[in-house]
Amino acid sequence: MLILTLLALATAARAYDLVRDYSGSSFFDRWDFYGNWDNLTLGDVWWLNRDDSFSQGLTYINDAGHAILKVDNEHDVAYNYKRNSVRITSQDTYAVGSLWIVDVAHVPYGCSVWGAIWTKGPTWPDNGEIDIFETINRMPINQYALHTTEGCTKGAADNQIGTTVVEDCSVAAGCTVTENYPNSAYTGFTEAGGGVWATQFDVSGIYIWFWSRPNVPESITQSTSTSNIDISAWGPPSAAFPATTCNITEFFTPQNLVIDITLCGNWAGLPDTYAATCPGGTTGLCYNDNVIGPGANYNDAYFEINNLRAYTTGGVAPTPTANYQGAVPTITASSALGDMTTSVGTALNPTPWYYPGAATADARVSVWRLLLAVGAIVCLSGFLL
Repeated sequence: MLILTLLALATAARAYDLVRDYSGSSFFDRWDFYGNWDNLTLGDVWWLNRDDSFSQGLTYINDAGHAILKVDNEHDVAYNYKRNSVRITSQDTYAVGSLWIVDVAHVPYGCSVWGAIWTKGPTWPDNGEIDIFETINRMPINQYALHTTEGCTKGAADNQIGTTVVEDCSVAAGCTVTENYPNSAYTGFTEAGGGVWATQFDVSGIYIWFWSRPNVPESITQSTSTSNIDISAWGPPSAAFPATTCNITEFFTPQNLVIDITLCGNWAGLPDTYAATCPGGTTGLCYNDNVIGPGANYNDAYFEINNLRAYTTGGVAPTPTANYQGAVPTITASSALGDMTTSVGTALNPTPWYYPGAATADARVSVWRLLLAVGAIVCLSGFLL
């Protein structure tokens, strides 16, 4: 009897109950739109508010019932102007014990394009960040990362499919792992029919799986918008960040989901990084070569998401958070850079990638940007070699 009880508990620990299904016509219902220029990663975009994003066709549900989030590819942009794009953050937060599965048909790519599916806590980096999908320019493989304060590290020899590149999660690049399965990004992803990422946010660690479309396990392909899911047959993840070297409950608070696309900025637009991943540009400058001019450069700069499902071990509903409180834009597509930086305020709690905080002194910002450049070059060298 004791053995049967233990086996039942072990099985239950691998089964997750569905608590939120983002799909179909209601996909965008529980998300906040950023509604500001990219004052966080210094990208050359204006992330539209909800109304403008829908009216300008940058977010919509296509005929297949999939969610589209895209960069404006229809309008010419003049020099010193930004291009419109989208960033959304879930209104719900998810605590340790959660599992997220995102089924994607198309990921954004192209010179200057920096797309990401990730999670964050209220304050960066104090409350942690998990990068599930993140690529820049023509990067052919996905990169996973955690971002934390000092004290969280990633072992190089953990049981995972991917390759560990950086072990210290507190450095600017985060502790990073590059994907070794094919077709995790760029054109190969779409040509293979897309794929699925699953992220386990657990007290034992953070684990991220990737499957190209032909290899998605039956537990996912046969799941529905109301069923629970068993992860016991998934095998080793692409990226493993075990709690043995990073106390998850110490470095991570409940997380919001984020999906965004920016352009250039302080990773895709770094001169050395841009030159390595987008050689042959007319000027060698990310903004000049891509953002200005016709929108056709961005025909492939979009997410097509079949569904995103959130699960927990106990079936406890996620906690709603207050709506985003950044400034509502007063100017729209092709707004002048000077106007944007003077007439529009910043978010109350900026929290994403490589941003040290709104109240940080200029000197500290400069140091972080220098560290970012070094970290990005290290990561880039890792996957090019």
